[in-house]
Amino acid sequence: MAAIKDLATASGKYSRRAAVAGEDYKAGVQSPRTPWDTASIAADASYRQAVTQAATGGRYAAGVRRAGAQRWVEGATAKGPGRFAEGVQLAEGSWQAGFAPYHQAIASLQLPARGPAGSAGNLQRVTAVAQALRAVRDRTRGGAAR
Repeated sequence: MAAIKDLATASGKYSRRAAVAGEDYKAGVQSPRTPWDTASIAADASYRQAVTQAATGGRYAAGVRRAGAQRWVEGATAKGPGRFAEGVQLAEGSWQAGFAPYHQAIASLQLPARGPAGSAGNLQRVTAVAQALRAVRDRTRGGAAR
């Protein structure tokens, strides 16, 4: 039998060390061995292969089944609300910059007049907005589909 610390000791150490590692995390992000984008682009083929293997093997669904709905609910309700609010606040400028071309496209539309509920004219309004937003998406992503 291999010599290893008991599970409670190992998990306690993990938790204690992580609680004080914020500055180490920040330093690693600010000075990585390889820039994030460079490493990520270089790993594209491996990523695609791994995702394809996982999908083919049904591993995504297996992981969801293993975790179960209750684990998801517990994690999301314990961690999500504070992280969501903070994340949205930190991303306000990025959101504004990302949404700006869509906002401009909507604001510049000349929509057909509104008709009564369920009228074909209202569907034309929806179609005009959808086409304008799709054109912005294709332009801002260089035509790449998501």
